[in-house]
Amino acid sequence: MGFWDVITGRTRPKQANLDALFAVPTAALTMQTSLGLVPTGDGAVCYRAAAGAGFAGTQHDIVELLGASEGAPKVTTSVDEFGFTWLSVDHDPLDPANPDITGLVTDLHAVNTTLEMNGFGPGLLCSLIAFTGADGRSAALIYLYKQGTFYPFVPTGPQQRDNLLEINIRTAVEGDLPVEKDLSRWLAVWGAPGL
Repeated sequence: MGFWDVITGRTRPKQANLDALFAVPTAALTMQTSLGLVPTGDGAVCYRAAAGAGFAGTQHDIVELLGASEGAPKVTTSVDEFGFTWLSVDHDPLDPANPDITGLVTDLHAVNTTLEMNGFGPGLLCSLIAFTGADGRSAALIYLYKQGTFYPFVPTGPQQRDNLLEINIRTAVEGDLPVEKDLSRWLAVWGAPGL
């Protein structure tokens, strides 16, 4: 932060650290052992799509790249009610008790990095990694791109969430991941893919 920024009271936003996504497999083990939540193999990246052929070409290239190999995940895009695009990566786990969380995280990192490298980083909102419990409850770890932090989201029904379980997840993974401390940034992502 420069002298002028201090005088005018401006702060620079925290830079995203996409490599923090690679800590999710460790956090997933912690969530599985302490809370009984296992990764589903599903994840998504949410962003505001830009207009123009450049963005459309980049998005098409990402979908083609992720779906090109044998045994590749199912990759789809959808637009939510707020106009944000969700690029979903759905791994079909061979072993439901042990889905390929590392492969999923690598795919999500590739999506974020490709959009960022092509100049579309300002449109990135978040990444989501889905989990489920033995009782059927859904949960997610959300990575806030602009904050460089994670927070848990546990929907329990239409416009309802389990705040206690969210706090328990935060407590469990805060040694593994940079967790968002400001609870007002723990935004609900109703209807997100994989939840």
